[in-house]
Amino acid sequence: MLYAIISEDVDNSLEKRLAARPDHLTRVEALRDEGRLVLAGPHPAIDSENPGEAGFSGSLIVAEFGDLDSAQAWADADPYVIAGVYARVSVKPFKKVLP
Repeated sequence: MLYAIISEDVDNSLEKRLAARPDHLTRVEALRDEGRLVLAGPHPAIDSENPGEAGFSGSLIVAEFGDLDSAQAWADADPYVIAGVYARVSVKPFKKVLP
């Protein structure tokens, strides 16, 4: 089943984000390589594709996991969680309807 991992950053997270980004991307790319990733990306803190120093306010990952516990465990082990980038992370079942 698909799960949405919805994360909200702490204030002024950009420096922590940049430091943990290579390890974070490695894990997300593994989901992609396994054919389990639907989409992933950050939420710019301002209305711009390149927010610069404004940074990001959170992230969204939609991917396939065996069950909610597996999705939650994957989210809990994210390098952004470990580095203190995220203030909150929600994991919810997701039903893709379109496209």
